[in-house]
Amino acid sequence: MALFLDKSAAAVAGIYGILKTGASYVPLDVRAPLSRLCGVAADCEIAALLSTADRHRTWRDLVTAHSGVRAIVALDGESPTDTLGAVRCLDALDLAARPDTPPPVFANSDALSYILYTSGSTGRPKGVMHTHRSALAFVDWAVRAFEITERDRLSSHAPLHFDLSVFDLYAAVRTAAAVVLIAPWATAFPVEVARIIATAEITVWYSVPTALHQIVRNGNIDQGAFPRLRTVLFAGEVFPTPRLRQVMNLMPNTRFANLYGPTETNVCTWYAVPELPQDKTEPIPIGRPIDGVTADVIGPDGHPVGCGEPGELLVSGPTVMRGYWGDRDRTERSLIHAVHHAAELAYRTGDIVRTTPEGDFEFLGRRDQQVKSRGYRIELGEIEAALCTAESVVECAVLAVPDEEITNRLVAFVVAVGPRDPAALRQHCSDQLPQYMIPDFEFIDRLPRGSTGKIDRQMLADELSSRTDAPAAPVTPTSQSPSPS
Repeated sequence: MALFLDKSAAAVAGIYGILKTGASYVPLDVRAPLSRLCGVAADCEIAALLSTADRHRTWRDLVTAHSGVRAIVALDGESPTDTLGAVRCLDALDLAARPDTPPPVFANSDALSYILYTSGSTGRPKGVMHTHRSALAFVDWAVRAFEITERDRLSSHAPLHFDLSVFDLYAAVRTAAAVVLIAPWATAFPVEVARIIATAEITVWYSVPTALHQIVRNGNIDQGAFPRLRTVLFAGEVFPTPRLRQVMNLMPNTRFANLYGPTETNVCTWYAVPELPQDKTEPIPIGRPIDGVTADVIGPDGHPVGCGEPGELLVSGPTVMRGYWGDRDRTERSLIHAVHHAAELAYRTGDIVRTTPEGDFEFLGRRDQQVKSRGYRIELGEIEAALCTAESVVECAVLAVPDEEITNRLVAFVVAVGPRDPAALRQHCSDQLPQYMIPDFEFIDRLPRGSTGKIDRQMLADELSSRTDAPAAPVTPTSQSPSPS
């Protein structure tokens, strides 16, 4: 079942209701372009849609995209009177008239619980499948590690289609703690978010580093402004150490932890952040595996590498996904036999790390074109695929330029015919991509290529640097940020 509504108490109740029936849920990004929403609806073959009446104009498009939709439930207001053919439409009055007897609970821990869609390099988003077991393995660890109890008040800052929300929702319900929903509009105003943390007496905060830094930079807070805030968790991107130290200095009595893990693994490693010396500037580690998870660093030959040697991080254990919905080939490429237990599957993260003498993992970069910006994991190839559908675009290349505020700024180098109109390209991308994936545009007569015929991305990065007086944007794996939690 798909969720097509803003984050709200009704949305949370809808998620719990779906799971209690034994079904699985797919949260849709309500701010994504219609073409992307329809693509996801068709790909995951939704049987029903939970929404709100104010979004009814999009229902027909979603139903048309996938003819298997059997019912639409409007959780508030009255269902519109226009017909959707054989699709049954239920509204709040219909729901109130139904018996309040709890449905039977299907306690199969290996059953599919939710699908989260992430950016895909081919232009097609990937549906990451998680079971009840894989989600709970992470949640139960987090509850123990951070001592969550019924006295806590957890923030819910991430949107429901972002995997950080898994902790917010289920660690709270697991312990009967309260969860405070941060409205999407509020996240654009750090002063408002700071006010919510203080007045709602939030005790455990979880977000991407960018959000934390914005609160400190623009939230008008002083040291000790959040006396009830005992734990701050962050994930999804590198937290520059000077900025992290600034946040920690304003919250001297708060525990900080760096959580790492692609959507495919939930959180798989973590690092308890110690006091940071004033002269420390290198990134903090991503830490060690959580309980029950095994992480290995392997070389190109698939064998483990030695301490201090770079290699790809391989993750196995109960938190790993089942696979990608409807994509057996990609699943088989990503899930391989674990190093130490051949009968167990391990996920190839694509992240390059090395092990420190202390036993922690240090993140070095990516082995592909996947980057992070504003906490979102983005495949540069997906942006290029969208741009190449524009009639004026002959070819293009998208680079990620390191940026202290948002981790990476996206820049598209475009070879075009006709007028060079960045506004038109921006609108074209807006019809296919979320806002956080829309790049800045640099027009160029031709793309530089190396001896093999491949685009010379480093030359593009150097060209950009020469015109902006900024450091050259590295395009080797060490330029990238880690996958989201």
